Amino acid sequence: MSSDLTALPTRCVGGVSFAVSEAARIAEAIRHDALDGETGIAVHFANAYTVALAHANSAVGKILHSPKALNITDGASVSWFGQRYNSGEGLRWEQTSGPELMERVLAESSADGPRHFLLGGSPETLDKLQAAIAQKWPNAVIVGAESPPYRALTDQELAEQDQRIRDSGANIVWVGLGTPKQDFEVDRLAHSIPIIACGVGAAFDFIAGTKRRSPQWMTSAGLEWVYRFAQEPRRLAGRYLWGNPAFVMAAVKHRDRPAFVQLATDRAGS
Repeated sequence: MSSDLTALPTRCVGGVSFAVSEAARIAEAIRHDALDGETGIAVHFANAYTVALAHANSAVGKILHSPKALNITDGASVSWFGQRYNSGEGLRWEQTSGPELMERVLAESSADGPRHFLLGGSPETLDKLQAAIAQKWPNAVIVGAESPPYRALTDQELAEQDQRIRDSGANIVWVGLGTPKQDFEVDRLAHSIPIIACGVGAAFDFIAGTKRRSPQWMTSAGLEWVYRFAQEPRRLAGRYLWGNPAFVMAAVKHRDRPAFVQLATDRAGS
């Protein structure tokens, strides 16, 4: 069975292959493949930090290069670098965030599908998220929601969770566990169930209203990271102070390579 997602054109930044397309087309491809129900795909919304992690940790690099992986540009620096050095003729390299894509797909959903499962966040956030979805997109069908424990789940717990997702009849799993935990989980789900699994980061909090988004002008100017850093400096310090320079080094090193390249081994093991 054909897949609209895997048919999207791809280009490389920093050794990582990205799908290059506008948000509306990606959202429609997610909806189509979810309703098709034959393909397991792990959708990663990757930014500069994700690219940096892929070079520092071979496990992250491996899942981003998996045949079931689709990497979407969720970062102004990735978008800028890709457009400048590796967009190719006729391609416009847009930044598309997890929250934006989740909202688009929910808005385009109907009683006929796709059916959505929410995985991640606190029980309180999930309650607010489901209430917000019901109010904003009443035609979107939410068939399940779970707040997993912070600890790693056992194999049995994972198997039981996967069975609950299957039994719910979900076509899409939205995963909000934070980077890189959610990237490992969507990869696992795409192989295990299989299903369309999207790691959407702070989308749960943004849609639920438990965290504020950056003003649109800051997002458009590529300054969303400044806004988020100001809100949560302690949590995000490592991401930006280490991740941004590491991304620039990787992007410059691989700027002339249009395809995926073998990423470095784990920093801790080198």
